[in-house]
Amino acid sequence: MFQRKNNTNKYHNYIIVSEKDSGVRNYHFTKKFALIVIGISVLSISTILFFTANALTGILYKTKMNNLRSSYEHLSETLVSLQSQLDNVSGEVGTIEKKDEAIRTYAGLPQIDKDVRKLGVGGTDFKINTIDDIPNDITSRITEIEMNVNALSRKVKLELNSYNNLYEVVRNHSDNLKFVPSIRPVQTGYLGSGFGYREDPFNGNTRFHYGQDIAVNSGTKVYAPADGKIRFAGNQGGYGKVVKIDHSNGYRTLFAHLSKINVKPGAKVKRGDLIALSGNTGRTAGPHLHYEVHHYGAPQNPLDYFFSGYLK
Repeated sequence: MFQRKNNTNKYHNYIIVSEKDSGVRNYHFTKKFALIVIGISVLSISTILFFTANALTGILYKTKMNNLRSSYEHLSETLVSLQSQLDNVSGEVGTIEKKDEAIRTYAGLPQIDKDVRKLGVGGTDFKINTIDDIPNDITSRITEIEMNVNALSRKVKLELNSYNNLYEVVRNHSDNLKFVPSIRPVQTGYLGSGFGYREDPFNGNTRFHYGQDIAVNSGTKVYAPADGKIRFAGNQGGYGKVVKIDHSNGYRTLFAHLSKINVKPGAKVKRGDLIALSGNTGRTAGPHLHYEVHHYGAPQNPLDYFFSGYLK
């Protein structure tokens, strides 16, 4: 049992009676001391509650940050994967563009304007290595990829429309297309001097080079790039051994510096027929094939008549 007695001396007496041993204890202290004890108790409890709450808040914050970090890392991996797929598709579309340009050349159709093609996709340099690399506004990256996907979609539609037009032309003029040079005359080799002005390798003078040189070993098989008739087969000055083919529709091709000629003048050939072997005859600095394409007498860039693109 607990009892408190006040006295006129500003002391507080507290009597504690124990029910077990029937003992009585009497405590007395001033009011100021009581207030100090109460204040210390309140401060202690408040301090304990503060640090406990702070510790719990820290744990919750750390847990939340870990979850956010995990979510960001997963999102960044997804974005990188999407960008990689987008770049791959964009590369495939680039290959289609080259084939489209080649087919249009063979079909005698005008090329699609370069500015129109530019409405397509340009790849983005998007790389995330750590959580610190993730931009504050991650949605900007998502928006950027969405814009690229939309641009790629427009580009694919453009190519599909182009192919539909080409299909109609090819279907209606397939007989004429077989006379248009459209394959590489050799299946191997590296590009040498190209079509256009160059420095002559023998005298250093600037001259126009009317064909495309392809560096190959002597004895490499040379094929007819289109159907036609052998117009010339023999020696021709600095060109060495030469074969010329008349493909009709104004197209003519020339093959120079050959080591062996496998056809005779007047013979008819089809695209892919063996006509000669490459060599080092005539005025040349080394074994290679010199290849020319002419259309109604005007020299053309042979690279525009390689269906599968440029040699590498």
